[in-house]
Amino acid sequence: MDIAAIVVLALILVAVVYLIMLYNNLVQVKHNVSKAWANIDVLLKQRHDELPKLIETCKQYMQFEQETLQKVVDARSKVSAARESQDIRALGPAEASLRASIGSLFAVAEQYPDLKTNQTFLQLQSRISGLENAIADRREFYNESVNINNVRIEQFPDTIIAGMFSFRPAQLLEFDGAEKTDVDVKELFK
Repeated sequence: MDIAAIVVLALILVAVVYLIMLYNNLVQVKHNVSKAWANIDVLLKQRHDELPKLIETCKQYMQFEQETLQKVVDARSKVSAARESQDIRALGPAEASLRASIGSLFAVAEQYPDLKTNQTFLQLQSRISGLENAIADRREFYNESVNINNVRIEQFPDTIIAGMFSFRPAQLLEFDGAEKTDVDVKELFK
């Protein structure tokens, strides 16, 4: 075998190894998006399981606030449906609605001194607030993973491998306009 043939074979081998590395990196990025979604899903499920306990605790004290409780139940159902179907577009608005409903519930609970001192209520309130913070952190991680995935499958030469093996862009978890606006503090104290 002459040197030219060895050089050509070496170049082909390097190109094949490079393409394999690109493919494996794209697979890893794609699975990072799935893992990030699974992390959100776990937290959403935990919060989903805690909300009925909070509502039952509140019902004992808030007989005349059924509308507030019903809004939490309805919003919880919408988040659950979006989560189970992995509908990222529906999850953002459903999450905003649920957070608003929970906020209203906690605000109304301020009017019930016995409820505010109830240990179960306080534990559930703390647990749900902690889950909300964790969900926010995981949403940020998910969107970063999606962004990395989407950029990689559009960059050259990754786009060639992505097209050959049907890598698809992932959907960002976006928020509705109301969630992005500043909070009117005066309104909260009325």
